[in-house]
Amino acid sequence: VWDMYGVYFTNHPDLRRILTDYGFEGHPMRKDFPLPGYTEVRYDEEQKRVVIEPIELSQDYRKFDLNTPWETFPKVSC
Repeated sequence: VWDMYGVYFTNHPDLRRILTDYGFEGHPMRKDFPLPGYTEVRYDEEQKRVVIEPIELSQDYRKFDLNTPWETFPKVSC
């Protein structure tokens, strides 16, 4: 529960990550965790090692345009 959701248990003698890496930041099952995550872990053939790079989130803030295409049609009286 602590690893995935971040629920902290007081006086627990051994809180550690079980399902994620030791250097993993955040808790992936929480609603505020972004779907792509914060970092990309991949193997680089040129460097012959594992590379950890930050992911650029495309939407930091979403602005929803609430206009619908139906508002552009002329109103017809019956």
